[in-house]
Amino acid sequence: MAEPVLSFGERLDAVFSSRGRLCVGIDPHPYLLEQWRLPDSASGLRQFGLRVVEASVGHAGIVKPQVAFFERHGSAGYSALEEVIAAARSAGILVIADAKRGDVGTSVEAYGQSWLRPGSPLEADALTVSAFQGFGSLDQVVELAVENGKGLFILAATSNPEAAGIQQAVTAAGSSVAESIASDAAEWNALNSPSAARLGSLGLVLGATVQLGAYGITSDSLVRTPILAPGFGHQGAQIADFRRIFGAASSSVVIAASRSILSAGPDGVAAAVARQQEEAAAAPADAS
Repeated sequence: MAEPVLSFGERLDAVFSSRGRLCVGIDPHPYLLEQWRLPDSASGLRQFGLRVVEASVGHAGIVKPQVAFFERHGSAGYSALEEVIAAARSAGILVIADAKRGDVGTSVEAYGQSWLRPGSPLEADALTVSAFQGFGSLDQVVELAVENGKGLFILAATSNPEAAGIQQAVTAAGSSVAESIASDAAEWNALNSPSAARLGSLGLVLGATVQLGAYGITSDSLVRTPILAPGFGHQGAQIADFRRIFGAASSSVVIAASRSILSAGPDGVAAAVARQQEEAAAAPADAS
């Protein structure tokens, strides 16, 4: 009899326990490629990504390739991304594909098959998605993720300041757009997660630089919901403050950092990963 598939929430929680909560972004910005003395080409992306994966082994249990930078180079860029994802997963590192896909029906299902189907060349462990067309528009990709022990991180309150006007807008039901998405994800996790799982498999993208209260979101409601939190490092949030920022939900937080690590260069990136992982582990408890 085949062993049951562990849920993404269970797998993520195991990584938190064994290797911490730091998620290293693989964001090959052109200026970083230049700093690393790599060409802005598929070959350069491949070398950059594989070096970041190598630096993360033994220090971090999660990486997040930003798909857009690979997509710039067309099919060759995707080929490089496939190698980077495969190398990370072979090393036992969870991969969150930061692709921010979203659509309806068979289209969103096809996106899911690209990134979440076992055996796909782009197979990752989780995918960032958009629910702009309604939380229900994700039903088919949610079903696919659960079937394969994968996860989703749904955009809710992101760290870019220009998003606030839309994400704080009030829906017909009287809640903000972000609060509505967060509430739907938390409810799904409560109803559909394995009984023994501390975390569900539907996560949210909540920026570390935003005030959740301004969106109507309370940390108490998200204790079982994984939170992918960009905004640390280059964007201003401090890793040492993550428990204060997220309060009761801090044990669910994936600390995403990229440029603050990658700017250390090819010879310093491993030390930067280790240092930021140590900062996360040493973060004081929320004193509020």
